[in-house]
Amino acid sequence: MNVESVVLDVDGVLVDVADSYRRAILESVEQVYGRTIRRDDIQRFKDAGGFNNDWELTYAAALYVLATGEGYRNSIDGFTDAIAVEGGGLEAAEAVVRADLEATAAQRVRDRWDREGLRDVFQQLYLGADLYRALEDGEPERETRGFIHDEPVILDAETREHLTERYDVGILTGRPAAEAEIALERVGLEVPLEHRFTMDDWEEGKPHPRALTTLAERFDADEVAFVGDTLDDIRTAVNASEADPDRTYHGIGVLTGGLTGEEGRRKYEAEGASAVCESVNEVPELLESSR
Repeated sequence: MNVESVVLDVDGVLVDVADSYRRAILESVEQVYGRTIRRDDIQRFKDAGGFNNDWELTYAAALYVLATGEGYRNSIDGFTDAIAVEGGGLEAAEAVVRADLEATAAQRVRDRWDREGLRDVFQQLYLGADLYRALEDGEPERETRGFIHDEPVILDAETREHLTERYDVGILTGRPAAEAEIALERVGLEVPLEHRFTMDDWEEGKPHPRALTTLAERFDADEVAFVGDTLDDIRTAVNASEADPDRTYHGIGVLTGGLTGEEGRRKYEAEGASAVCESVNEVPELLESSR
């Protein structure tokens, strides 16, 4: 690698979201429907692809819970595998339920599927009462501290300084812009707005390559590394290489999100990762040693 620009995901790369976003997924479904999926099941949705938006993952998890109440007999593994076959994401989850339930049962599921309600509960749990008032411009139903405050920092100060001194640094995340700003402030990383892509900046979402190729253009970089914690992050880099063959894109997977250990390593490599690191803090040494 002869990388000029390093683009970073936020969740699972800069901050640990196991007890914030992922907890909010589980508890939102539980609060709205009285049942939920298991924590490990979240990664199955992530691996299926198309669930960079955790609200949509929450909706898909709720869809599975509701469908099982109407006679859907497939396991969560079978459900997420079928989603992957359909191309990943929420529309694929809906298609799987329509295909596997008879029409009246599928209609009952749709009638009970309250995406707006799920999102609202999610935001109240994740943001807490004060931030909910500030960012959602509404009055919360519960006074809570917010899971957002339970996001340990992964990015070391030494790593932050090394990356910002030696490379152009960008951000590509599925977070809303305001929530991305909170995380960046927490880790002490200053990135100009024109070098960020958040949920608010592009409709396609990962693994569509547009955000990554646009950042590469803005940096005028011939070689870019994208550091992420999901298979869709690696797919984004691979897709960018196909969409923009005049530049070189490296997808670097980290094992501080839902993918861990040797199994996580194998999954990253199968998707075409250029490298796999234990955490973002190994990236500077990787880049320097591979020049």
